[in-house]
Amino acid sequence: MNLPLLHSSILLWYEKKGRKSLPWRDKTSKNRAYRVLVSEIMLQQTQVKTILERFYFPFLEKFPTLETLSKAKEEEVLLQWRGLGYYTRARNLLKCAKICCESHKGILPKDIESLQKLPGIGRYTAGAIACFGYDRAVSFVDSNIKRILTRFFALQSPSPKLLESKAKTILNTQEPFNHNQALLDIGATLCTPKNPKCTQCPLQPFCQGKENPTFYTPTKKTALLKQTLEIGIFIQDSKFALTKSQTKLYYNLYNFPLISPPKSHQTNKLGILKHAYTKYNLTLHLYSLQSQELLQQTQQKIEFFTQEELKNLPISSMTLKILDFLKKSTIN
Repeated sequence: MNLPLLHSSILLWYEKKGRKSLPWRDKTSKNRAYRVLVSEIMLQQTQVKTILERFYFPFLEKFPTLETLSKAKEEEVLLQWRGLGYYTRARNLLKCAKICCESHKGILPKDIESLQKLPGIGRYTAGAIACFGYDRAVSFVDSNIKRILTRFFALQSPSPKLLESKAKTILNTQEPFNHNQALLDIGATLCTPKNPKCTQCPLQPFCQGKENPTFYTPTKKTALLKQTLEIGIFIQDSKFALTKSQTKLYYNLYNFPLISPPKSHQTNKLGILKHAYTKYNLTLHLYSLQSQELLQQTQQKIEFFTQEELKNLPISSMTLKILDFLKKSTIN
């Protein structure tokens, strides 16, 4: 393999086709490493378009530095994360900020080992921060780069250790920033899971798996766990009854209370919604409750909020979906 030619091909492609306009790739921005951290945490399980349109800039406007984030309350951070889902990411981000301001003089560490000790930061995210935030010549593997390497070296079920090794062998140590950004873009736009655009790929002349790329990256379907929830809707004086969750998935977020399967004379069935969350495929049965006594039977602490107050409340994406449903129904 002609490594210099491979490197030049990758960089030339990135110069012409790369997504260089993404805001977290701006090497001149202040607090660059922090902005990379926020983007990488947000991009876990979420598409670039969603982050750009709704979350990245409002979050940085509210918490422009690691220090301002470290001083925030969890409820404030969850509010900015509202609708993004996977709220453990937001909690870990807050924990990272607090640890850095307490133990690292208010800055993110520059080395991978120290970064990996922070909550929610694995090997890939640590490498991305070191490279994109501090220009360190390090390689790393996410799902996109894994797919590229698996096809490029014609590997069948490679171990993470082997993939890390292969990524290191093709790393451009002179241009690590552009090299790694290019690989991420190639994986996202060309070396896709299905119907990869091999003829447009700068790695194609060197790729050992180009004749049958999908053979090396078979798609695996993960079955979601099905669960049915009975949810009570009670409105008093134009205020919605909600409860703050103490369970792991929705911890400290407000939701409509869960109820026991109701009797027909006590409730009015509003409808059924479908909602996917992490590994769950939820079926939500919505009931309008006739009296507050039914809420008391749930043994959950109930709080009441107006529609205006809901705008500034950290609530889950499931609750947002229910509220949207209620807006279109006669109950609201």
